[in-house]
Amino acid sequence: MLRRASALLVALALACSPALQAHQAAASGAAASSAPAITDEYRDVAARLLGAALTDEEGWQKLVHITTRIGPRLSGSAQLDAAVRWAAQVMREEGLENVQLQPVKVPHWVRGNESLELLAPAAKPLAMLGLGNSVGTPPEGITAPVVVVRNFDELAQLGEAGVRGKIVLYAVEWQGYGRTVQYRSTGPSRAARLGAVAVLVRSATGRSLYTPHTGGLNYAADVPQIPAAAITPEDAAWLARLADAGVDIRVRLKMDAKFLPDADSANVIAEITGREKPEEIVVLGGHMDSWDVGHGAHDDAVGVIATWQAVTLMKRLGLRPRRTIRVVAWTNEENGLRGGNAYRQWVGDKVGHHVAAIEMDGGAERPVGFGFGPGANSPQWTPAHDTALRKLQEIGTLLEAIDAGTVTRGGGGADIGPLTRDGVPGLGLRTVGEHYFDWHHTHADTLDKVDKDNFRRCIALLAVFTYIIADLPDRLVAAP
Repeated sequence: MLRRASALLVALALACSPALQAHQAAASGAAASSAPAITDEYRDVAARLLGAALTDEEGWQKLVHITTRIGPRLSGSAQLDAAVRWAAQVMREEGLENVQLQPVKVPHWVRGNESLELLAPAAKPLAMLGLGNSVGTPPEGITAPVVVVRNFDELAQLGEAGVRGKIVLYAVEWQGYGRTVQYRSTGPSRAARLGAVAVLVRSATGRSLYTPHTGGLNYAADVPQIPAAAITPEDAAWLARLADAGVDIRVRLKMDAKFLPDADSANVIAEITGREKPEEIVVLGGHMDSWDVGHGAHDDAVGVIATWQAVTLMKRLGLRPRRTIRVVAWTNEENGLRGGNAYRQWVGDKVGHHVAAIEMDGGAERPVGFGFGPGANSPQWTPAHDTALRKLQEIGTLLEAIDAGTVTRGGGGADIGPLTRDGVPGLGLRTVGEHYFDWHHTHADTLDKVDKDNFRRCIALLAVFTYIIADLPDRLVAAP
């Protein structure tokens, strides 16, 4: 108890220090368009939320429960169903309002047994993970020579004559997730178009200790569906060197992967109802599902629990903002995005009542702030967005005690995508991002990779920004 009280006093002292107040006053002079300044109006409540989050134990215990007692939560699995029911029950016990399960039909892909064996130039088992949504092989597997390419241009140069009847290995260099992931998502169909019988993809990561990374693929409708799996960066580089040396490579791939009928799942929704404008919504959340390997700790148990706990702390502190705060644990982000789409359909023509949509789906390394952007169907960046960005940056000065208040242009997320595409301003939590893709979609995405203090900082960041956005006298982005 003494340690918790001391930590709280430190947090409060930092939040109200003269140096920080001076910085806030300068930021206020540059950014404020309302009186009193945001920093003056919300300094005390921000300090309360900051202190509560930095000393919180309850959120960590929830994270322990979902990763340790429940584990991986692939759509259609019993574990995902257990996580959904557990979250709804605990939210009700905490006194959050309007707790409900919004039904969603989700795809039910099953990995089954799988293996990859090098047959030539030597016999050797290779580590692999089938890509999510992949079809399986025949029971006896697929045995074929391997052709190695490093990009789509090399694939096109080989043409059908160089690809038909072979297994294509995309031995691509890591160029960041956004550029590299396309080989996983569209690579199988592009190879199938040229007659490939299967695809192997270098795992989408910059670092590896012989750890393959899974992830979803998207088959094109007009070409055959062929099996696809990820292999380690180490093996991809080795096989590429063999190919460069003119060595013939042959492998046997076996995958039992298949789809079962769609399964029942749900988005978990809870609220703190606004005291003045309850019809206006600030929504925040992460996704409850994960891949079937590891425990889905960074992707995305931390996002679900941190957003949930931020709202729970507001409830504990007796805070009720002008607008409604709604937390959502979205289902089926990993291999279908049906939870985010179902939520958008559920709100219907009331989508314009959403003042902001906030997502955490990038792990819980040390947070640095948010990316902010207008919805895709909004006018391009306008003076109203400049004003909103300055407001957010001013709010960020209240997080300087934990160095997590930077707000820059460009934000959003997969689950809030259906909202932002229809004009809702989006914010995506950002971290230093030093190791997230080391663990992403692997057996190594487990609780031991989560730093407790950084997780608490994420809760603090979410709580302060969400509450203030929901309580501002005017909407974050004024109507054009």
